[in-house]
Amino acid sequence: MKGTRKAQKPKTGREAGPPAGGKRVTLPRALSKLGFCSRAQAEALVREGRVAVGGRVTTDLETWVDLSDAVIAVDGRRVAAEERVYLMLNKPRGLVTTRHDPEGRPTVFDCLTHLDHAHLSPVGRLDKASEGLLLFTNDTEFAQALLDPGTHVAKTYHVQLDRIADEALLDAMMRGVTHDGDVLRARKACLLREGDRNSWIEVVLDEGKNRQIRRMLEALDSACLRLVRVAIGALALGDLAKGAVRPLTQEEVADLRRRIASRRTGRAG
Repeated sequence: MKGTRKAQKPKTGREAGPPAGGKRVTLPRALSKLGFCSRAQAEALVREGRVAVGGRVTTDLETWVDLSDAVIAVDGRRVAAEERVYLMLNKPRGLVTTRHDPEGRPTVFDCLTHLDHAHLSPVGRLDKASEGLLLFTNDTEFAQALLDPGTHVAKTYHVQLDRIADEALLDAMMRGVTHDGDVLRARKACLLREGDRNSWIEVVLDEGKNRQIRRMLEALDSACLRLVRVAIGALALGDLAKGAVRPLTQEEVADLRRRIASRRTGRAG
């Protein structure tokens, strides 16, 4: 008598392997693409056994899921794709760029209290003493792409110095200076206006090293009195009031995406 043939179980997890195309991604990446959290946070959730796929908990970071039909839950609650949110804030001086500060200092999220910002994160940071354009989004892939050093999306700053900026200083900033072992360079540095004892310059960076402009000026025996980010790519701070927030338009988001894509393919952005 012929034996009955057992139905094969569909491959899941590691066995399934990466797909040739479609919407199949690893579980941490799926949580990130759905806007639930960053990939690093997703990996921690998976390791802690807090994530289930199709009702089964998995701690395997290489579990593959199909975003078109996978039922993913965290702590028993289903994760659904969130509407993408893109905001810009005119950050006031004195706020730290974090959600919770252990020292109890005011944070940039104090400007978002009228919004549901549970899954919003700042795109990069401005230090406590810096001001101006700061982006927030729940689109983690967009944020990571914008911060990727390889994309070189230009960021423009207006900086007040404690001296009159001369050609030697501006040229040195564009040639590059060394500070604590890092070579720091501006794409552009030019004089905006000057007074009797200080001046304002415009600085354009296509990289985002920690406190880059302040460190450049320190290496050149100058001090930064004020630092205001006024643009990211073609996205300008404009007349947005200090501490105010507004959503980006579809055109503004699309333009940033084009700049990211063009830089990655080697074209000017």
